[in-house]
Amino acid sequence: MKSDYASVDNTQWPPSIRLPLAYNAALEFVDHNVKRGWGDRVALIDDRGPYSYRALLQRVNRCGNVLRDIGVGVGDRILICLPDGIEFVTVFWAAVKIGAVAVPLNTRLTEEDYRALLSDSAARLVATDTHLAVPFQRLAKSVSFVCEVIVVDQRSALSTSLSGRMAEASNELTAWPTKPEDIAFWLYTSGSTGPPKGVMHRHQALIHTAVLFGQSVLRVSPEDVTFSAAKMHFAYGLGNAMTFPFYAGATSVVTGHRPTAEHIVACLCEHQPTLFFAVPTLYAQLLASFEKIPKAALARLRLCVSAGEALPEDVARRWVDRCGVDIIDGLGTTEMLQTFLSNRPGEIRFGTSGKPVPGYTLRLVDRTGAEVSSGDVGALEVKGMSAAVGYWNQPTKTKETFVGEWVRTGDQYVEDDEGFYHYRGRRDDMLKVGGIWVSPMEVESVLLRHPLVADVAVVGRRTQEGLEKPCAFVVVKDDVQASTKLKDDLKALARSQLAIYKYPRWINFIDQLPRTSTGKIQRYRLHDMFLE
Repeated sequence: MKSDYASVDNTQWPPSIRLPLAYNAALEFVDHNVKRGWGDRVALIDDRGPYSYRALLQRVNRCGNVLRDIGVGVGDRILICLPDGIEFVTVFWAAVKIGAVAVPLNTRLTEEDYRALLSDSAARLVATDTHLAVPFQRLAKSVSFVCEVIVVDQRSALSTSLSGRMAEASNELTAWPTKPEDIAFWLYTSGSTGPPKGVMHRHQALIHTAVLFGQSVLRVSPEDVTFSAAKMHFAYGLGNAMTFPFYAGATSVVTGHRPTAEHIVACLCEHQPTLFFAVPTLYAQLLASFEKIPKAALARLRLCVSAGEALPEDVARRWVDRCGVDIIDGLGTTEMLQTFLSNRPGEIRFGTSGKPVPGYTLRLVDRTGAEVSSGDVGALEVKGMSAAVGYWNQPTKTKETFVGEWVRTGDQYVEDDEGFYHYRGRRDDMLKVGGIWVSPMEVESVLLRHPLVADVAVVGRRTQEGLEKPCAFVVVKDDVQASTKLKDDLKALARSQLAIYKYPRWINFIDQLPRTSTGKIQRYRLHDMFLE
């Protein structure tokens, strides 16, 4: 009998994954749970309450029918700029099911950021909430292509513009017969220069991450309750909050609120998850904010997962000492969709990114592309079936990152004698702040708009907890006096024009920036001179 779902052979190691010729990921992660008799299980709990797998399927089908009626076609992009919740999940899977391309966006960007993303994607439709509706409606009128904006209201299931149509739509929806290699969704990532890059992922990517990491490493089961503080517009959060739990028939807890330490602990206490996912910055904030994590928050917790940036060894040890729950650190990239290098339960080495996840192949190479000798630092490259096909409309960047089957991560690592990988920094100048890539040049361009600034360089600086944050070195114009007020003004300028996580936490005044003979900023000298 023809099957719409993956066939996974767990008797092999790594598990063997076979997909049918016609394969739509929405069937795997939404329809399948109802088909196997789990329709009454709770699929999702958001800030308003629980939703069963049957209710989720009906919502996805209704939304998919509405999108088709609007005129969204196969391959059309749908920008999803929504907080984590049932609306995000509904629109994402509806887009995938009708053969369109779901494109989640960070909800904390500026209007200029959204202008660039809308123009780059040439989206047919934007799904957003009341907070961002006006800016997107304004932007949609300014582009040369047809783009409709659907408003999703957080105060109700869906706003009148969509809920009314969904109420009249059918609960039945036939999935578009996509192939495993067809594009299902994009995730935007920032580069060190130039416009943001749309990372194009295939339908097959989701099942490979769910099996190879979600099952083989995390062992997610139907009895698990997952809670991801990392948001679903990130690759990390997308797997944690949707594909890992949905593949297993588990329950996912999400929140649309900002992940403050207080709110996260309140969610942990209320929902008592078994798996908790966050970035190192949040783990450090939780330790700093709570001398003792409430027992209710830890009542059912069996494992904590960290990714997005390197987990400092001290943070990891203090978390285990205080909470009594293992925490595993790993590495994934937007280009590979999820974690391909990780510690695992029973095999944890603090201060490392662990070992390769089964099903992925890693290598460390020098600048000529030759593999380095054992114990030497090299650039990390990876291959696996969850790899993206490339960057949207950026052939040069695609060729730089995707080399045959291999994907260049830009990270430097060394492998020890026991097979653990130790992080040694980036090959480029990018910073990773709270698990999000930040381009120094973007921050510098904003600070240079201040009339008293002559030159500026931004580098990463470690906090006492070992977490990386932006630090600016500023050269003021002649006859200008550096002052505390000017520092405050520069921080305020950055906050007003950049996403909040990008603003420099420190401003240091300097007479002259160190540069090469060709004028390139020698950022390593700033690290050596000021940040050791």
